[in-house]
Amino acid sequence: MTDITNILYWISTGLLIPVIVVLLIYFIRSLIIAGGFVGSYINRLNFMKQLAVFEDELKQGNFPEKNEEIKLKGNSLFNHHLNKIINEGHDELVGEKLLADFEIVCEKDLSSAKSLARLGPMLGLMGTLIPMGPALVGLAAGDISSMAQNMQVAFSTTVVGLLVGAIGYLIQLIKQRWFVEDMNNLEFIYQYLLKNNTSNTYKNEKKETVS
Repeated sequence: MTDITNILYWISTGLLIPVIVVLLIYFIRSLIIAGGFVGSYINRLNFMKQLAVFEDELKQGNFPEKNEEIKLKGNSLFNHHLNKIINEGHDELVGEKLLADFEIVCEKDLSSAKSLARLGPMLGLMGTLIPMGPALVGLAAGDISSMAQNMQVAFSTTVVGLLVGAIGYLIQLIKQRWFVEDMNNLEFIYQYLLKNNTSNTYKNEKKETVS
């Protein structure tokens, strides 16, 4: 039994350095993602204004021609799928497939924030629990300095892990709201274009019947 517990102790203490290294990598990654998120927020303000103008033109009957390229700056993902819907989404099945593809791409884009929100606290908890063993050993042996050092590592990893998780969670919440809004707008535009295409097809068939 003693040998088994010693093996578990060696395994857990051996994981401390890798956990700290990975946690530091996630911390740097969270800062990079947070910086990119600020830029995305600024670009989105400009994008929403352009999108409102484009939707107003649709409501007034100014529909884009097939193969016409729409340029809405600030959201390349939305703009790319919008142009695909305009050029390829005249068939209902194809349009539904394009909308589903957009949803899948949005989920992929959220994966980085989700990983921070989930793995950050996990790594922080591991970094907290692993040094507790050596800290208790140091306390039992009367080595206060060793115990204090291990406790410092434990608390530091907890704080960093929670910070990484908080950054990831906040970005995930806001981006999810953005993507739901984008999905709603894209589906609205698609239904408008489909309705216009159906109306034009009916008019052409009526003209052919009359002639």
